[in-house]
Amino acid sequence: MEKESDRVILRALRPSDGARLVRMDEHLTGRNRSVWYEQKVRRALEESDVNVSIGAEVDEILVGAMLGSVQYGEFGVPERVAVLDTILVDERYQGRGIGTAMLEEFAGNLSRLGIDRIRTEVGWSEALGVFLGLHGFSMAPRLVLERPLGGDSPGGSPPSRPSPGLDCQSE
Repeated sequence: MEKESDRVILRALRPSDGARLVRMDEHLTGRNRSVWYEQKVRRALEESDVNVSIGAEVDEILVGAMLGSVQYGEFGVPERVAVLDTILVDERYQGRGIGTAMLEEFAGNLSRLGIDRIRTEVGWSEALGVFLGLHGFSMAPRLVLERPLGGDSPGGSPPSRPSPGLDCQSE
């Protein structure tokens, strides 16, 4: 039987949640990324047309958050898509279904808005990929590419010619 004090309440994320997000993240990563989180929360809540970000509370304490946005076309794909940017659950509350509850609420809200997919990125070796896979995420039909910058890093200099099959022009 669930105790009243263990009840998770899902709600819209608020600007005042930023400091708590920073503390949760610092416990998990060992780094203080307060400026990064201030900007991330501001973008998610103030610069987004639709607020889809979620907070999870237990006993009136924020114990989890899911930050995301709705984008109306990016990288040449003209479709509305939700982007899941951050999933954060206080380490003392992990394993209690809070991440699952937030994800289901997030997906349900987006579905009611007529959005039919969520995109996110995770590192190959991150446990978060397993969690997302268990909740219906799979490899997307798009490939994320990156290129290191800097003269002494491998691949830091641009190729002299574009790779075959790429539609790009060289100067």
